[in-house]
Amino acid sequence: MNRSFLFTILLAMSVFVLNAQQVIPLYSGAIPGSKPLANYAEVTENGSDGVDRISKVTNPSLTVFPVPANKANGTAVIICPGGGYSILAINHEGYNIAKRFNEIGITAFVLKYRLPSDEIMVDKTYALLQDAEQAIYLVRKDAKKFNIKPNKIGIMGLSAGGHLASTLLAHYDDIKINNPEKISLKPDFAVLIYPVISFEESVHAGTMKNLLGPNPSKELKHYFSADKNVNKKTPPTFLVHAKDDKSVPVENSVMLSNALKANKVKTEMFLYEKGGHGFGLINPTSDVDWFTLMAHWLKKEKF
Repeated sequence: MNRSFLFTILLAMSVFVLNAQQVIPLYSGAIPGSKPLANYAEVTENGSDGVDRISKVTNPSLTVFPVPANKANGTAVIICPGGGYSILAINHEGYNIAKRFNEIGITAFVLKYRLPSDEIMVDKTYALLQDAEQAIYLVRKDAKKFNIKPNKIGIMGLSAGGHLASTLLAHYDDIKINNPEKISLKPDFAVLIYPVISFEESVHAGTMKNLLGPNPSKELKHYFSADKNVNKKTPPTFLVHAKDDKSVPVENSVMLSNALKANKVKTEMFLYEKGGHGFGLINPTSDVDWFTLMAHWLKKEKF
């Protein structure tokens, strides 16, 4: 083997190692509430639109995007990608955004949460909230290891991931995981991008059906409508939505923003005139970069 060829291989290996991300299983043992099912395996589809879609998630995890110690500001965010609770747009609404957070000194964790299924879950209703709680439990418990501050851990969600994040905002004290250390599961801030918020008004029917089934009770629809459950202790929240969103009506963000303001919770909302749904980091109809606006807000709120 000549030296130049060996050097090329070593360089490629070093680049791979530098870009490899640590993946942490969400649960160290058996996944609570799971039912094993033969021939039920996770599927990843690489779309022609550049969006990688994961379905049939059975082993939830956190993918860590760390910041070098000399650039880290101590803040962390857990990102919940969207996909209507049927798939996860894992790169478009996860990894790509995590890398952008790294650029501003924030450590990011992309949550690959379970997708609701009666086939593999004893009770799919609360399994996703359980995963969100477990994620913040792990990140806060190991804050020192990740070089972050335990009082600067936020939650972010896009579309259905925004519903999951907002559910944690509203119900962080409804503990559904094993938490022997009694670690707080309350996020310190939230960022919600074109989120599903309500299962009572302006509902995204697909998200609700996938989580709660075809005929959910009024009690469940109310529980999973964050605008009806926030209070004065809800963390500061930043919202982004497009007014012409035909999939998840903008009223979802407006209702939550109004509820937060009524409870005197610090909140800001940016609304695009156009952009539809699912634009991710870049709204092609506008020169306004919502991520930059959010970064300014985080700085103002001392995160």
